[in-house]
Amino acid sequence: MSNLSTTADDILRCARSLVVRGGYNSFSYADISSVVGIRKASIHHHFPSKSDLVHTLVAQYRQEAEAGISELERHIPDPLGQLRAYVGYWEACIADASHPFCVCALLASEIPVLPEAVALEVRAHFQRLSNWLASVLERGAAQGRLSLNGTAKDNAELFMATVHGAMLSARAYGDAATFGAITRPLLERFAA
Repeated sequence: MSNLSTTADDILRCARSLVVRGGYNSFSYADISSVVGIRKASIHHHFPSKSDLVHTLVAQYRQEAEAGISELERHIPDPLGQLRAYVGYWEACIADASHPFCVCALLASEIPVLPEAVALEVRAHFQRLSNWLASVLERGAAQGRLSLNGTAKDNAELFMATVHGAMLSARAYGDAATFGAITRPLLERFAA
């Protein structure tokens, strides 16, 4: 695979940055045009509508998340270690501002105004993440590594909501350390 970036990649990268900064309705093709340095017609050539662009962006984001989860599963066999690595990934991304917010978490707050195709991709991301977390929690409880209060599914939802809420708090306070301050007690709660 070549390291050369394509115009479509540049457009997607720019759109991702703009979505993370302000959400679905915070940008236009004119914004992308000025950042990427191409005409709006060129953007329309690659992505006929904003819905097509953001749908592709979320689908790409979901593939990246799947790859990340697969890497965690492959390299960290311990369920508690997987949870710590997942939280650690976000803590590092927020601290260095490389990926300061989950694209799907941000877009989930806009579900009522999103095009249906985009909303379906966002919901699918949440479902997949919840299912993975539930499987990690079930495995950890069965191994005596994790302590659950309630079902694995309920705890997965709690975990996911806490991580995404911690992202919001870190953003609201303008303090990356807030994320860890919220998520560390969560990890401690699950540790058997």
